[in-house]
Amino acid sequence: MGRWICCLHSTVADPLMLLLVLALSCNPSTAATASPTAPHVKPSYSFGRTFLGLDKCNACIGTSICKKFFKEEIRFDTWLSSRLKLPPSYLLSYSGNYTDDAKSWRLVDITRLTTKYQHDRADKRICTSLLKTKTCSLEHALRRTHRFQKWLRAKRLTPDLVQGLSSPMLRCPSQRLLDRIVRRYAEVPDAGSIYMDHLTDRDKLRLLYTLSVNSHPILLQIFPDVEGWPFPRYLGSCGRLVVSASTRPLRDFYGAAPEVAADLALQLLAVLRSMGTNDLNYFFYFTHVDAGTFGVFSNGHLFIRDASMLGIIDKEEGSQLIDGQQEYKDIFSCLTVDCQSAFVSCSSIGEKHSLIMVCQELLPKLLKGKFLQPVQEKIDSFLQHCANGLADDQGVNEAVAKLAELLKPLRSCDSRFAYRYPDCKYSDKY
Repeated sequence: MGRWICCLHSTVADPLMLLLVLALSCNPSTAATASPTAPHVKPSYSFGRTFLGLDKCNACIGTSICKKFFKEEIRFDTWLSSRLKLPPSYLLSYSGNYTDDAKSWRLVDITRLTTKYQHDRADKRICTSLLKTKTCSLEHALRRTHRFQKWLRAKRLTPDLVQGLSSPMLRCPSQRLLDRIVRRYAEVPDAGSIYMDHLTDRDKLRLLYTLSVNSHPILLQIFPDVEGWPFPRYLGSCGRLVVSASTRPLRDFYGAAPEVAADLALQLLAVLRSMGTNDLNYFFYFTHVDAGTFGVFSNGHLFIRDASMLGIIDKEEGSQLIDGQQEYKDIFSCLTVDCQSAFVSCSSIGEKHSLIMVCQELLPKLLKGKFLQPVQEKIDSFLQHCANGLADDQGVNEAVAKLAELLKPLRSCDSRFAYRYPDCKYSDKY
């Protein structure tokens, strides 16, 4: 058409007009410039339901933060590279970035409640033990169990509904603790009620599944950081992935400067004290600690990074289950642990329990060889007394108190410790 117009004009117009028409209508580059530009195609990130674990719902944790993933408001660190590939699905945890406004980003931890291998093995166990098949609908299989049928009929979460679950948090349950779980369960709209009327059948299965596999996200929800509890903030779940505020594991600080090590050791002892004595009369204890149990925020503040091995005893109500009742076991008792494993008796847990483990496993690695003599020798001696205090509560407490007094003047007051700076300049507390 453009060529035909050019020829038409060449027969009727004077030479000057002909040149103008040719320039505007017959120049291919000019025509291309005048056409609309092609829309910019935004890179697309494909998760796949399998990576997130959505293909296993409602035998999953929840879906409260799925929109953030699909809107690319949660990104894995590898997405910031040129290849924009998802990380391997077999990892237990990932470092990610989270935004609310697409402008400012903050670090988050994206974790699985257990390894993908353990998840897959548990899924297979459900099918083979309940339906006698290699593969099945996990939800269909779990819904048929006696325990879940009791959950469906229940108006309130009671101790008999959680008996035999492997989570340390539920080994010595009280009605007050279980009511708190229902009232603060963040994967459903907040009803503020101790009754489960606002939980759908799907919600009940997700809650039961989470409590059976790993109670870490539930602890973050019912004891939130905004109320002063030493846990990272729970941001939500999608399938079998949990998103929470980012911390660096304590193992990253084993080689830290002496003043940093002293500060972290004092914080660690303070966290254990608050776990034993708090306004709500809950006694928290660890069944296991390692270098990843505790973490440190960018401002230097130490928190409990992994709450999966944290047990709770209600000092106000006591346990609603006797030890014999804890031995009840079903498929929900065996999702992540050996069904033959024995429960720890509630009556055998003492206040020194966590202190001894920390003195044995963590503080020696954090404080070893950090200070000049004779200070280092005294620190090592107090740690040894604490670690060996299995039969002497008073001896453990005295050793820890002396260790704290020794460490206090060894920490410094500067901007590296943003969580207490500049307050430390004007307070005797530090």
